[in-house]
Amino acid sequence: MKTPVKRIGIIAKPKLGTVATVVNQLTEWFALRDIEVILDLETAAIIGEKEKGLNKSEVPSQCDLIVVLGGDGTLLSVARVMDSNAVPILAVNFGSLGFLTEITLEETFLTLENILAGKAKIQTRIMIDVSVIREEEGFANYRALNDAVLTKGALARIIDIDVKIDNQFVATYKADGLIVSTPTGSTAYALSAGGPIVFPTLGAMLVTPIASHTLTFRSLVVPDTVSIEMSLKVTQESVYLTVDGQVGLALKGEDRILVRKSSSTIQLVESANKNFFDILRQKLKWGER
Repeated sequence: MKTPVKRIGIIAKPKLGTVATVVNQLTEWFALRDIEVILDLETAAIIGEKEKGLNKSEVPSQCDLIVVLGGDGTLLSVARVMDSNAVPILAVNFGSLGFLTEITLEETFLTLENILAGKAKIQTRIMIDVSVIREEEGFANYRALNDAVLTKGALARIIDIDVKIDNQFVATYKADGLIVSTPTGSTAYALSAGGPIVFPTLGAMLVTPIASHTLTFRSLVVPDTVSIEMSLKVTQESVYLTVDGQVGLALKGEDRILVRKSSSTIQLVESANKNFFDILRQKLKWGER
C-alpha cells in the first residue's frame, strides 16, 4: 500500500465491551501522527461523540483507510456500503471465527505502522451484484461480499429452483435452498452446506445446494465472468433471499434472481504474520486430535 494516509475512518461493532477503549487508543495514536479520524455515527456514540459521526455509507468517500473493529459480520456490513470507493480496509477481529477479520488486536498497531510505511500488502476480493426481477421489472438490488442465499421457510416443503448460467439451463434444483457465493464466501454458509474451500482471490463463483433432495447435485465452481439466474416456480411460497446473512426479502412465485460479478471490489489489508492457509488451520482446527 503506497498511497499516503492522511484520514482514517473507524467503524466498530456497537455493544462490544472493550471496543470504546480501543477506539480511544486508536484516536490518540492517529492524533500523534497528525492523521484525521472519521467515525460513523454508532462508533462516535460509543465514545460519547455522536455529534461528530457520519452515516456509515458516507465514511468510505472521506478517508484513505478504514479500520473495522468487530467480527466478520461487521466487515460485511461495511463492504456493502463501499460502492465504488476502493479504500483499503484493515479488519481487526473482535469475534471468534474471523475468516475475514484476520488481524488480531495485538497485531493492530504493528500493522498500522506497516501501512503508514507503505509496507502493507493489499488483497483484492470480488463482490457480487444481486438483482430481484419481479413481473419483468427490477424490484430490488443488493451487493454482497460473501453470498446470496435462497432458503425455504421453516414449515415450507422443498423448493424447486431453475438455474441458468449465461442463459444456458443447468438444472432444476430440488433442495432446502441454494447459495451463490464468491470465493470469499466459500468459507461461510457454502462451507457448511458441503461446498469446496476456494482460494479467496480466485476468479470464480460457486453454486451450492442446501440439503439437496437429489444426491448427485454437487457444488459448481464457475468463472466469475458468467451471469447466474435463479428462477422460482409459480407455486412457490415462503422462499427468502438473504444477502451476506444480513439483508434480504421474501420472494414470490416466478421471481428471478440475477447474480453477476460486481464492478466494485474490496481491498483488505493482509496480516504480516499469517496467510490464508494459516487461518484455515487455525479456524478449522486442521491437524488437531
